[in-house]
Amino acid sequence: MNHSIYSADRSTHLKIVVVALVAGIAVAAFGISAHTNSDDGYAQTARVMKAGKAVTITSSNTSVVR
Repeated sequence: MNHSIYSADRSTHLKIVVVALVAGIAVAAFGISAHTNSDDGYAQTARVMKAGKAVTITSSNTSVVR
């Protein structure tokens, strides 16, 4: 077994590529299976918020430090 990627032979490189490919497929399969559908009733809807009356603060009883 080669412990350096620089001195590894062709079969070692092939093993690394195969392991990376299998891991990528496993992550993609997990992501697809964990995906939820929008038909569950949890779909987000747009809500409109309207502004009310304007509020003005004119004074307060706290001391101002400058």
